[in-house]
Amino acid sequence: MQRYVTLNFPRLLVVTHLCGFLVFLYSFSMLPPMLVALLNREQSWFAFFTTFLTFFFLGMGAWLATKRSGIQLRTRDGFVIIVLFWLLFSVISAMPLWLDHTVGLSFVDALFEGVSGITTTGATVIKDVGGLPNAYLYYRAQLNFIGGLGVIVLAVAVLPLLGIGGAKLYQSEMPGPFKEERLTPRLADTSRLLWLTYLLLGLACCAAYMLAGMPAFDALCHGLSTVSLGGFSTRSESIGYWNSPAIELVAGLFSLLSAVNFTAWFVVFTKRTLQPLRQNTELHFFLLVTLIVVLITAWQVWYAGMYDASDSLIHSFFLTSSMITDNGLATGDYASWPAHTIVLLLTVSFFGGCVGSTCGGIKALRFLVMFKQSRHEMHQLAHPRALLSIRVGGSIVTERVLHSVWSFFFLYVLFTVFFIWVLNIMGYDLMTAFATVAACINNMGLGFGETASTFGNLKEGAKYLMCAAMIMGRLEIYPVLILFSRFFWRR
Repeated sequence: MQRYVTLNFPRLLVVTHLCGFLVFLYSFSMLPPMLVALLNREQSWFAFFTTFLTFFFLGMGAWLATKRSGIQLRTRDGFVIIVLFWLLFSVISAMPLWLDHTVGLSFVDALFEGVSGITTTGATVIKDVGGLPNAYLYYRAQLNFIGGLGVIVLAVAVLPLLGIGGAKLYQSEMPGPFKEERLTPRLADTSRLLWLTYLLLGLACCAAYMLAGMPAFDALCHGLSTVSLGGFSTRSESIGYWNSPAIELVAGLFSLLSAVNFTAWFVVFTKRTLQPLRQNTELHFFLLVTLIVVLITAWQVWYAGMYDASDSLIHSFFLTSSMITDNGLATGDYASWPAHTIVLLLTVSFFGGCVGSTCGGIKALRFLVMFKQSRHEMHQLAHPRALLSIRVGGSIVTERVLHSVWSFFFLYVLFTVFFIWVLNIMGYDLMTAFATVAACINNMGLGFGETASTFGNLKEGAKYLMCAAMIMGRLEIYPVLILFSRFFWRR
């Protein structure tokens, strides 16, 4: 007879202890926007202060009350903690927006905005973004930035101080099929170095926006949201508000730079060599696909008579870079582009950037592996007795990775179709349903049809459904789905 795990006190202690610490740690993220509110003499400081105090004491209380010696974190505990904390993460992120009645958001709207920010989706329910106080404009960008690389990776950098290993958390949080890759032998050092690289890229992006003519505060907010590929803007028109080719080029360029594996960026910065980028097969594949889509998009908008040749290239480069990397920054008039062009861009949002980056989607490496395996099958059919192998960057792709890639692809498509079907049942036309699901599950943030201007037009049930889609896309489905598996709970 099969036996299944039941709740037991030691395992409950582990989960509560780690979740308590992570909530305690995340509560400090309320202080920077509170400071922005105080500096601008905005009443919103109280909402941030209340949220900080509430979760500071709740998190610290849970952490200290369950502190025990000899606590060991198992794989099963890591998956449970990741999913539970992302649910807590979403609620905490929504609290300041919900508590402040001047913002005028219901709980579901505040939750949608919080989930969208922390999962780096960038979809918004707010119609007049530019009318928000500066504290909330900064806060939304900060949500993108923290969620970009994952607060779990940040927490892992200090988990050794608690005497608890964090490898299981790190592997559950990091995207891509090669989760065991590290920069250094020590996991905490890896996390610190990833965050340092991430921060340097963010500072460079802020500086580039300022040089392109964007005001300092807007440059800061857009810099944080661009390198995180989050897409929240300080304006309802997004990047299109400035109508500046230079700003669009900066946004497009840093979208692509942020879609590169951050381990490669770290080696580039420390070794002062571009060799990791030259030898990165996945990056070459990603840039080739991006180039092809940019040229096709530029030709389509030029042929439609929307822009001249140079403007077509600039706008197409920016919007393609933004959507293929699942950034979600946009031109002011993207919704008026030809429908077939928007469908193409929504489709390539499933492609995503490189693994180990802040992008959403299926990721370029998985598509490269599937492409190579499809070609391998054709070669094997032509020469049945030949001993052939699948290689990516000179390394043989194992059967374990192949199974992982194809099963993930199947689940991703399955849930995408399911979410589209449910929205269609709710009364949304197929184009709106497809665009909305693509925006949420890919963490891309740009809708079309009824959600072109705002996701606030969605029904309450649809908003909750899309919150689930955003979280599943951010965690790449498996950490959520595995909790519903009977095999997972088997002893």
